[in-house]
Amino acid sequence: MDQLPTFAYAYDGERLSGAVAGPAGRATAVLLHGAGNGSKERLLPFLADFAGQGCRALAFDFSGHGDSTGALAELSLRRRYEQAVAVLDAHAPAGDPLIVIGFSMSGQTVADLMEHYGRRVAAVGLCAPAVYAPNAWDVPFGHGDGRFSELIRTPDGWRDSRALEVFRSYTGRAVLAVPGNDTVVPRVVTEAVQRALSERARFSRLDLPDADHILGLWFRDHAGDRWELVTRLLAGLDGYPEAPLR
Repeated sequence: MDQLPTFAYAYDGERLSGAVAGPAGRATAVLLHGAGNGSKERLLPFLADFAGQGCRALAFDFSGHGDSTGALAELSLRRRYEQAVAVLDAHAPAGDPLIVIGFSMSGQTVADLMEHYGRRVAAVGLCAPAVYAPNAWDVPFGHGDGRFSELIRTPDGWRDSRALEVFRSYTGRAVLAVPGNDTVVPRVVTEAVQRALSERARFSRLDLPDADHILGLWFRDHAGDRWELVTRLLAGLDGYPEAPLR
């Protein structure tokens, strides 16, 4: 893969590191990595795929991740959302429809962006997504033994997630990528996300029987599955042929 143009975006005292490819005008796809050691690097092949279809595409490291500055312990779901909005507003042309793709923890961030951008979000891709209780949104992640960890481990606390309400009301294209061996996100959460998306969205489920939770690495190494996700997300957008829902 050719070297992609990179950028550094200053926001709220941090320097967020990103990469971008493709022209403006058809749609802008944004790829959002997960928690832990997640970063934009494993998602860069998606940028080339979308750019090859005439779309603009970008990915960036949330603060405390990858090449961005900041401390991961100080990050929160709210700050992730705010950073994503800042980067999109700076690097996604205002007239472009948005394709928002999130991995793991960024399932919640996708929902937050859907609520913020409304009808501008033309398609969403959720890859082994997690959703969280509202009272965890503002809490810094800490070091794995603090208030955030306590809240997200509360049994069934995720059921009140605002994300599920957003998914239920969405009417655009939605693709849920599900690994066969997910030891991080409980199956009951995945099923709830699927039910919510199935209510009104043009929904499609992409099963990956041999994959584990870290789908960023899986898609990086399996170009055919990556291309399947890209084509499903583009199906039916302006200038792209419609495809059957699967």
